[in-house]
Amino acid sequence: MTHTRIRKVALIGTGIMGAPIGGHILDAGFDLTVHNRTREKAEGLLARGAHWADSPAAAAADADVVLTMVGYPSDVEDVYLATDGLIRAARKGAWLIDLTTSSPQLARDIHDAAEVEDKHAFDCPVTGGEQGAVDGTLTLIMGVTEQEAAPVLPLLECFSSRRFYFDVPGGGQTAKLCNQVSLASCMVGYADAVALAEQSGIDVDRMLEVLACGTGGSGASKTLAPRSVAGDFKPGFMAEHLRKDIALALSRSEDLDITLPGAETAFTLFDMLCQIGGARMGTQAITLLYDDEATCTAAGLDWSLLDQDEEDGCGCGHDHGDGHECHCGYDHHEDGHECHCGHDHAGEKDHECCGGHGDDHECCGGHSHHEDGHECHCHHEG
Repeated sequence: MTHTRIRKVALIGTGIMGAPIGGHILDAGFDLTVHNRTREKAEGLLARGAHWADSPAAAAADADVVLTMVGYPSDVEDVYLATDGLIRAARKGAWLIDLTTSSPQLARDIHDAAEVEDKHAFDCPVTGGEQGAVDGTLTLIMGVTEQEAAPVLPLLECFSSRRFYFDVPGGGQTAKLCNQVSLASCMVGYADAVALAEQSGIDVDRMLEVLACGTGGSGASKTLAPRSVAGDFKPGFMAEHLRKDIALALSRSEDLDITLPGAETAFTLFDMLCQIGGARMGTQAITLLYDDEATCTAAGLDWSLLDQDEEDGCGCGHDHGDGHECHCGYDHHEDGHECHCGHDHAGEKDHECCGGHGDDHECCGGHSHHEDGHECHCHHEG
């Protein structure tokens, strides 16, 4: 398929990442149809000449290529595999490319279902954040061979600068989850460093310059730590989405019977951040967990929400009865569902998930609140 044969493109999801991706598609001269659950997030693209569709199925009906950038695996599953989903709605021979970070197994299921319908689907999660999407320099992590992806490269190249091929369905998602667990540990690392510098009374900005010059630095400390220090918690990538990604990686680690202690620690912290009101903040808001309560309150966080979750049962804040929806976004109907905190919730009336501040709570630093006057590293009194 040449550039001239990719004429019509559909984009499902026009949020923080999807909207700028759509802009590059328009700039490259493709005919673009968009759908989003809230139309106002697509208005900028519509003003530039994109067409609106009332459903994913309607958007895909005449498209040569359909791109999806949605939030959770449950959204991906609905968009592709529902009765009126893309697998059935797209035309024969169409390409269905999922840019969402999702489940490797779901990616394999979508690929197989598409092939039965004479359509071509592959996973293509991206990294680079909002700025990469705006600049058109995203990195694509693709569960397909380079040869197989060749027909759609003219489209993919218009919003990316690097592309990696992992050859098999689900391979892109697996590689992306590897990236996310490394990112999560890097973020905990710089949050620890910032807290240590601040409490020690040294210049935090200068400390970050030191990190940038040595092996202690990371992409996260370079791009996100300065925003943390400046009190800028606007999302380029939302905390709840990183929590979801870490949860997917932990779920996969359970399947493989391996332990990821760095990812487990990061999940505890990001889950806590989400529970107290930071779900839709940028991931750099993790540093607020180390600040005093007044600073957290000024930023819009509320530690009492964590106490409410404890009263409800599990610290994740979700009902673990029939139809419990865990952080992965899947509906778990099976008895004994194992949540991403790694605990079996079957028969545990008093189970507290990651981040719950009960009487025996161990917070970020692993200190028991039984010690007289102890204040944990998150500065939340137990």
